[in-house]
Amino acid sequence: MTAALDTPNTLNFQCETGNYHTFCPISCVAWLYQKIEDSFFLVIGTKTCGYFLQNAMGVMIFAEPRYAMAELEEGDISAKLNDYEELKRLCLQIKRDRNPSVIVWIGTCTTEIIKMDLEGLAPKLEGEIGIPIVVARANGLDYAFTQGEDTVLASMAQRCPEQVKVSQAPGHREEEREPRGGLQAIFNFNKKKESTPEEEGFKKHPPLVIFGSVPDPVVTQLTLELKKQGIRVSGWLPAKRYGELPVVEPGTYVVGVNPFLSRTATALVRRKKAKLIHAPFPIGPDGTRAWVEAICRELGIQPQGLAEREAEVWNHPQIQEYVGLLRGKSVFLMGDNLLEISLARLLVRCGMTVQEIGIPYMDKRYQAAELALLERTCEEMGVPKPTIVEKPDNYNQIQRIKALQPDLVITGMAHANPLEARGVTTKWSVEFTFAQIHGFGNTQDVLELATRPLRRNAALKGLGWDKLVREEAQV
Repeated sequence: MTAALDTPNTLNFQCETGNYHTFCPISCVAWLYQKIEDSFFLVIGTKTCGYFLQNAMGVMIFAEPRYAMAELEEGDISAKLNDYEELKRLCLQIKRDRNPSVIVWIGTCTTEIIKMDLEGLAPKLEGEIGIPIVVARANGLDYAFTQGEDTVLASMAQRCPEQVKVSQAPGHREEEREPRGGLQAIFNFNKKKESTPEEEGFKKHPPLVIFGSVPDPVVTQLTLELKKQGIRVSGWLPAKRYGELPVVEPGTYVVGVNPFLSRTATALVRRKKAKLIHAPFPIGPDGTRAWVEAICRELGIQPQGLAEREAEVWNHPQIQEYVGLLRGKSVFLMGDNLLEISLARLLVRCGMTVQEIGIPYMDKRYQAAELALLERTCEEMGVPKPTIVEKPDNYNQIQRIKALQPDLVITGMAHANPLEARGVTTKWSVEFTFAQIHGFGNTQDVLELATRPLRRNAALKGLGWDKLVREEAQV
């Protein structure tokens, strides 16, 4: 807890050490195998893990996804079988059938409990089959399911190349020769000369790498927003292809797009000697503006036109309609995907009062800028600063929801239907995980998700079904 718990004008941090009610982190395979197009994910676990992946991912019967399940039998768990030979057989089959550029081994609870040495097996097998093998322990012992991506990216960050500058011998000078006549002159006719970053409108600054798995349209939007400021993005982690991992040298600036990537940030800083830009996350117009401003500040660039860009988004008629639905209402976040602080800050900016923010895990160092922006937003909007409860006890939360009577509860799927049955309006938090919610251009999408249950209730009320819902809740 913080020292100033009794001061109503500060954020109140508490910890209840309750149970975790989130998906298993191996679910990160669902979006990572689609993001890294030449990858293959091998989940090493029990039949329970396989059942979860089959049910949670909802893969079409005709689809051929780039992931598989290596099921551990009793012989594996009792260490009577040779793990190396079995994994070698599977990886050779993957190479023969798919020939990926990288194989990612996803550890599970079972591999942790029986102490399977995946990190020791991978380098030897990698040398034998000739395909890089990345080991990620994305098991259910984590706090939230989104941390599975964090584990994979932290392991992949260590594979980011470092450019090696080849020094020439003293006095040696390599001359550039212009092609003279012949076929070479024909091939180079009207060939556009490669332009320098300065000629393309970029300003001179240290290299910048962005980490976080987001859809390609979001990558394009955020890259263009930075280009408007004269900032060139050197690369994204993860890249669409494993061979396109960004170069991360000592002194490279890195910045994240999601609040659940603290391990990746730590790996980039400690292993690659990169410089982490502490910024709020680009969720909502206010967060996107603060994210770009923080990057500009660290790179020594004066930001231009961001206030006008944010105001333009807020003044859009559709955004105004959504804000009108949220203004003056209260929201309670139970905690599920580690996006809670960013969502709460955005909803406060829309005029809502946040009664409580439940979060499975709170890394105050990595989310320091987001917490500061939340605090500043509450002051500017004139609303009380919320209580942040780490590892909340869901029984206690339900009692507080019953007492506070919030207009909206953002919760995990496990509690949505029971709360709805008691007349509480809910929204699945997992939907924010899979939707495109980053950047100025996706503000409408994130607010559409937040207002959907409120609009549904208004529609039911117009049809006269609200009375029936209340009667069923009383029963």
